[in-house]
Amino acid sequence: MSKQKTESSGRIAVIGERELVIGYRLLGMDDTFIVSKDDANKTLQELFSSGKFGLVIVSEFVRNLLPSTFKTKIEASIEPLVLFMPSLQGNIQEESISVLAKRVLGVNIQGS
Repeated sequence: MSKQKTESSGRIAVIGERELVIGYRLLGMDDTFIVSKDDANKTLQELFSSGKFGLVIVSEFVRNLLPSTFKTKIEASIEPLVLFMPSLQGNIQEESISVLAKRVLGVNIQGS
């Protein structure tokens, strides 16, 4: 395993609107980033390509601002793993466990 992967494996970053990020800061997380519509895409691209993080938690607000090619790239990524959290405003839609397993693990879970 490379040194970069070893260093990044335990680090978590959170990026999104103020309401989401503040909650993670209160839990003691240091790598939190409050973004606006103007800087969300750039900030996420920097975090994603930095090699410093094993997990990046991104709000649905930021996901909706991403170009489709970059969104496809990060949804297929395993390192860092990018997880999308529902926005705390508006219409909240949760990703089902089966959809999450398919996206992250490539496993199709079917109900009985």
